[in-house]
Amino acid sequence: MTTPAPRFAGVVPPAVTPLTEEGEVDVHSLERLVEWLLDAGVDGIFALGSSGETVFLTDRQRDLALETIVKTAGGAVPVLAGCIEPTTRRVVERAEASTRLGADGLVVTAPFYAIVGPHEIERHFRAVAAAVELPLLAYDIPVCVHSKLSVDLLTRLAAEGVLAGVKDSSGDDVAFRQLALAIAEHAPERDFSLLTGHEVVVDAMMLAGGSGSVPGLGNVDPAGYVRLHRACVAGDWAAARREQDRLTRLFRIVDAADPATSAGATRGVGAFKTALSLLGVIAGNAVSLPLRPLDDAETGRVRTQLELGRAALTMPE
Repeated sequence: MTTPAPRFAGVVPPAVTPLTEEGEVDVHSLERLVEWLLDAGVDGIFALGSSGETVFLTDRQRDLALETIVKTAGGAVPVLAGCIEPTTRRVVERAEASTRLGADGLVVTAPFYAIVGPHEIERHFRAVAAAVELPLLAYDIPVCVHSKLSVDLLTRLAAEGVLAGVKDSSGDDVAFRQLALAIAEHAPERDFSLLTGHEVVVDAMMLAGGSGSVPGLGNVDPAGYVRLHRACVAGDWAAARREQDRLTRLFRIVDAADPATSAGATRGVGAFKTALSLLGVIAGNAVSLPLRPLDDAETGRVRTQLELGRAALTMPE
């Protein structure tokens, strides 16, 4: 923790995209969400990631959401934009749009739907990086794209300056630690961000050499993740563990949805939006089809976990 932090570091919540009952972007709620995150002291915002329902939105909706986040943030923190598309040319088009709308960095997965291997994945990242001017971060999320980004690939692309960082949502904590070591050994001079998307082990990933976190739960309790990060940076691992344990208990809100009628994003994004609605940050908990919003009974379970899991509840004005 003694080396200077890279540009994209600290707490970078992946902002949800509030929607109206008609399925359109709720601009006012999104503005309030960004203000909620900034007031908590976050270090950046990740727009149009998995928590932002980016693959469910049209390009028009994506543009509106990103534009709103960038304008509301007003340069106070960097905004990373997800460019989540199945193939290279489509990613480049999304990256160009994100650049025009004021993003500070781009986040890109491996290709998906198309059957690819490690050689195609490497060509993909190199081609995108060559086509854009903004820093490029790899999004390692094999549960969605069915390809795990290898430590060797990420280290090589980091050393050559192709990638400025990785947002790791693989759940492979062994690989994360190996990557931290490999970057320190082979690309120590590079401004490379190691960001974990694993909400419940942020303290461990910071101890392993991480630069920060991109926690979906950070929408709900951004101040808690800021306290956690600061404790890690200060080397106060006992305080970090206490805060991480509290946040891990709060993460139980994702168990509120009935598994008989929901899975995946309905549980995560649905719970985050429901909690934000209960907190008064956003107007409602609408989600994109084919997801469904949490019902009254499920909302009650989220409310219970909020009351148990939050250290202090500060309602936005």
